[in-house]
Amino acid sequence: MPFSKLGLPPALINGVKAMGYVDPTPIQLRAIPVVLSGGDLIASAQTGTGKTAAFALPVLARLGKHEIRGPRVLVLEPTRELAAQVETAFRDFGRFTDLRATVVHGGVGYGRQRSEIQAGTDIVIATPGRLMDFLQEKTLRLDNLKILILDEVDRMLDMGFVKDVKKIIGMCPRERQTLFFSATVPPEIEEVARFALRNPARVEIGVARTVNKSVTHAFYPVSQLKKFDLLTALLEKTDFHSCLIFSRTKHGADKIARKLKSANHSVAVLHANRSQSQRVEALEGFKSGKYEVMVATDIAARGIDVAGVSHVINYDIPANPEDYVHRIGRTGRAAAVGDAFTLTTPDQAGEIRDIERFIGQKVPQLKLDGFDYHSAPTIGASAGPRYVDPRRAQQQHNRGGHGGGHSGGQPRQSQGHAPQPPRPQGQGQAPRPAQPGQGHGGGGGQPAPRKFGGLSRGSWRQR
Repeated sequence: MPFSKLGLPPALINGVKAMGYVDPTPIQLRAIPVVLSGGDLIASAQTGTGKTAAFALPVLARLGKHEIRGPRVLVLEPTRELAAQVETAFRDFGRFTDLRATVVHGGVGYGRQRSEIQAGTDIVIATPGRLMDFLQEKTLRLDNLKILILDEVDRMLDMGFVKDVKKIIGMCPRERQTLFFSATVPPEIEEVARFALRNPARVEIGVARTVNKSVTHAFYPVSQLKKFDLLTALLEKTDFHSCLIFSRTKHGADKIARKLKSANHSVAVLHANRSQSQRVEALEGFKSGKYEVMVATDIAARGIDVAGVSHVINYDIPANPEDYVHRIGRTGRAAAVGDAFTLTTPDQAGEIRDIERFIGQKVPQLKLDGFDYHSAPTIGASAGPRYVDPRRAQQQHNRGGHGGGHSGGQPRQSQGHAPQPPRPQGQGQAPRPAQPGQGHGGGGGQPAPRKFGGLSRGSWRQR
């Protein structure tokens, strides 16, 4: 069904066409009619499925024309980057209307945001902290609000915004339409939903329990002290276009970035302690190719939409299985192929099992050919303090165990080859090791085959 059959006005159909979209995605097909009807909604769909258009288009349709009485729509976002991206989407889809959208977030001065609010705006896209500032100083009032949207609700609650979110909801008129969009709907969201929504419709599309089929992913077991050495070896032996590296902590992200820079990689870093100008520069530089590598934390990277990320490396295993799917979903987008590596240590058997149960498949564990797993690490190779999951630490304490040792669940490194990943259906044999001297692409004629952890995708898929 085309967009023209969904009940959207001609101005928005023209905006959609100008953006290059032809047919709506499943989440758009199911959510747009609900929003147009004025009903409350809880929608869950994984990143990259078109959630923003699923609420932006029908909301613009419901607003019609610009009014100066104050914002009629409030969109709450967990991060500055997401807020900026959603504002851009509203502006792009509504380019043939006179509706106005304003973004409100921290990390920049108040002046311009205050001026846009005072000039009259129809839609405010905001992060909770800066929004509370404007509400408290009465620069912004919600008396005329008709629609409240909470986007990426699960991440907003993970970041500790639940009190602010409830306070903001309490300041909105009782007679309103409320929309929740989230990748997952855990019990915490259900509790907020009972407080905020009335008889909501529910739409669930491809909840993020599966890994994109275009992404090849594997675990690389290694000792904690050799992790950074393995990271640099993977980067050296992998023909990557752009690589996103995840760290669990801001301190770890900074340290990894510093060490990669000293190894002559062009590196950007993205986490909550970076200023807004630093975050914008990092994202724009990564998108343009100025930086070949970006090191990021989960929260900062949530909602990043960068085309052409060829590789994701989890330097630290994710804190929960959902984040594993979100992280590696940054590659292999729009029918492109992508690779994802996760560095695991011997005491992380429990986390590995949790991920495999969540996604419903075994993840191959590989060893990088030619890497010395047994020698002493490079001086200073450990990138920051080792992350200790408090739940695992407590379990070890209760058993009388000692942190850092072998857990018994994860096999120690063996001298033999790691099991090869399952072959894609209908494909040939397992990949062959990359030959020495294969570099970072370039040259004329056919492009060099992309490699997966030192293994050529050409050999992976041939025969």
